[in-house]
Amino acid sequence: MSNSKNNAPMPASSAGLLTFFNEATNGVKIRPEVILIASMALIATSIALNALFR
Repeated sequence: MSNSKNNAPMPASSAGLLTFFNEATNGVKIRPEVILIASMALIATSIALNALFR
């Protein structure tokens, strides 16, 4: 087998999202559920503080 087949560019699909999700990054990995819960907690805290200090 030749290496040219392994080094061939990936097909463009969904505006390059396939290539984006196949790339490995060394950044912080946080599950989406954690972000959702943290944002809801921040909103609830903001509403509670607004109600208490009116």
